Amino acid sequence: MLITRETDYALRILRALADGKRHNVKELCESEAVPQQFAYKILRRLTEAGLVKSVRGVKGGTELTGDLGSITLLDVIRITESDSYISDCMSPDCRCTWSEKNCRKCTIHSRLCKIQNTLNQELARQSILDLLENDDTSS
Repeated sequence: MLITRETDYALRILRALADGKRHNVKELCESEAVPQQFAYKILRRLTEAGLVKSVRGVKGGTELTGDLGSITLLDVIRITESDSYISDCMSPDCRCTWSEKNCRKCTIHSRLCKIQNTLNQELARQSILDLLENDDTSS
């Protein structure tokens, strides 16, 4: 799993909304360099997850409803990514043809599971608020 462009854009949108104000999509796209075609899709997913809400009308826009201190990087990845595994064989619906052919457990799969679990634990430790507060723009 790599953090895809879609997750990166979602993090940027959440950064812009962290000020607690209502922003229209054009403002979000301009301030965070997010292409508009991605912004609508990402905002829909963030809305479905209960992290943001959209208000229609002249003074409408999008505002944060979730607590960035309790939302983790893993949460955002799971909201935006269709697959959050480092390998296809981590997916619960994956059939391992090697294991089937050799009638034994795949040691590669077992080790990748350990790596996946470690990665998930670290991603779950990183709240979005932590990421924003530790934003070092010098790098």
